[in-house]
Amino acid sequence: MSELVALLLLLGAFSGFLAGLLGVGGGLIIVPALLYLLAPSVDQSILMHTSIGTALAAIVFTSISSLYAHQRHGAILWDNFKKLAPTILLGSFTGALLVKYMSFDFLRLFFAFFEISVALILWFGVTASSHADNLSRWAWSITGYFIGLISAMVGIGGGTMTTPFLVYNNVNIKNAIATSASVGMPIAIAGSIGFMITGSSQALPTGGIGFINFEALVAIVATSIFFAPLGAKVTHAVDSKKLKKGFSIFLGFLAVMVLFY
Repeated sequence: MSELVALLLLLGAFSGFLAGLLGVGGGLIIVPALLYLLAPSVDQSILMHTSIGTALAAIVFTSISSLYAHQRHGAILWDNFKKLAPTILLGSFTGALLVKYMSFDFLRLFFAFFEISVALILWFGVTASSHADNLSRWAWSITGYFIGLISAMVGIGGGTMTTPFLVYNNVNIKNAIATSASVGMPIAIAGSIGFMITGSSQALPTGGIGFINFEALVAIVATSIFFAPLGAKVTHAVDSKKLKKGFSIFLGFLAVMVLFY
């Protein structure tokens, strides 16, 4: 086993566990790591694109595994999923198409500042404490579109945005995390398809189809599908809020790594 494969397996295990545990974190960890791990084999001009596309493809499998674990606890609110999913699919696919026209540095800075924002939200415990049970269908649809759009542009399953939105709509935090995990599946599927399509038209190799690197994808998925359910199981046994400050420091560190790449 090569050193690269070993590191990718560890990355999958770590990111999968945290994604299941906190409902956030998969892509926020995978993208910065791939930025460094894929650098020797992927041209810098498409390195960020490939890191994001590969992270989304990995989340397809992680979200299915995590979704199953949360469903066993009966924690997913499928009515809320149905309200968000259609426009989340559209937004995620649109985001993947737009990324093709963005430079490496723009994507790198956009990702870093998004990750810093998430770290600050987790550190200060910012959450939506109000309730809005009667939001219109349009409000759900527009929110879903923007969650999908931004998620595809930074390579995440959308939990950092979906969970606060659901809490705002009077959803229990554990149900919000579980439902966010389910929403990650359409985000990842639509985004991955978009990254394969947009990346297939460029000449530089990525080690796969379009902006998805197969070696990294297979290695990450091989361990993440086992550790995501473990994280989801632990979520229902511990107070995950206590873990978020430590995670916010880690995200800040990753953001700095991306900023100074």
